[in-house]
Amino acid sequence: MEETKAAGGAGHYGTLDGLRAFSAIGIVLMHVRANGNYSVDGFVFNRLIPSFTLLVFLFMMISAFSMCCGYYDKIMHNEISVGQFYGKRYARVWPFFALLCLIDLILSPGINALYEVFANLTLCFGLLPNADISVIGVGWFLGTVFVFYFLFPFFCYLMSDKRRAWLSFGVAYLYNRLCTVYFFDADHGLVGDRSNILYSAVFFVAGGLIFLYRDRIGAFVKKHRLPVFLAVTASVAGYFILGGYIAVMVVMFSLILIYALGDFGGALKNPVTKFLGSISMEIYLCHMVSFRLLEKLGMTHLFASDTLSYAVTAVGTIVGAVCFSVIAAKGIKAAGVYLKKITAKFSNKK
Repeated sequence: MEETKAAGGAGHYGTLDGLRAFSAIGIVLMHVRANGNYSVDGFVFNRLIPSFTLLVFLFMMISAFSMCCGYYDKIMHNEISVGQFYGKRYARVWPFFALLCLIDLILSPGINALYEVFANLTLCFGLLPNADISVIGVGWFLGTVFVFYFLFPFFCYLMSDKRRAWLSFGVAYLYNRLCTVYFFDADHGLVGDRSNILYSAVFFVAGGLIFLYRDRIGAFVKKHRLPVFLAVTASVAGYFILGGYIAVMVVMFSLILIYALGDFGGALKNPVTKFLGSISMEIYLCHMVSFRLLEKLGMTHLFASDTLSYAVTAVGTIVGAVCFSVIAAKGIKAAGVYLKKITAKFSNKK
């Protein structure tokens, strides 16, 4: 994930690391619940944990905010070239994702898997109208985010004027509604939803809007922490009472991000969340590999109690994903250093 600088690049919103960390963990809990065949009931297992799938929208909002923090001024003032910008985005994501795709292809070989791995490796598969890719199935999110990266210079233009930014938000919300009621049907050949950039654009634009008002928001939240926290709590309750309407989710996730701009310590800002937040994308991408390994080893139903089995499997999946992320990152870094040395030797010979 992009490092998130405060206004003017003078600081760091450490609480956003916490949001990333808890979002990644929440999505892991949801996938373990959905794929583990556990006989568990109650509000927590039937409503709360399944709702964590929606945290991908919070990820989108944070991604837009973070990208603006890192690159908005540079792009608007021509301080970074297009090549440098896209090069950084590919370098940040591609090696780890390519490793996962290779592992998936080895475990489940086939011509269709090869086609899908090719699409994945380009990181352009989010441009496909109905991409139903099973190789690294959770990678759909990365495809959507990369379409946002492709459009980011245009996104900066939209955010360069506050009136234009608010108009863009209104258009993005209308696009979301039209996707649902009109465009996503057999007549138009579209069956997707959140993997479509136009459907999800409202969350990216919301993150950009919050970026534009970050100074005022941060100052306000620091002075009125309790009322803002109560507003967040009310919005979460509203989601479970009213249901998963897009307007409700936009408000809820916006308030969560706004609260985080107070940059408080505690649960959202500590060494653990800083570490987990820094590898949140990796945890998101590889956690199903960790879960499937536990499943093949027969470790997903170790106890008579499905509740206990679920809890142990969820913890094991998270620990496995973290370990894989750290080891893979070190391996990729070492491989990069080695390739640079080899390239330098060939260059010197020439």
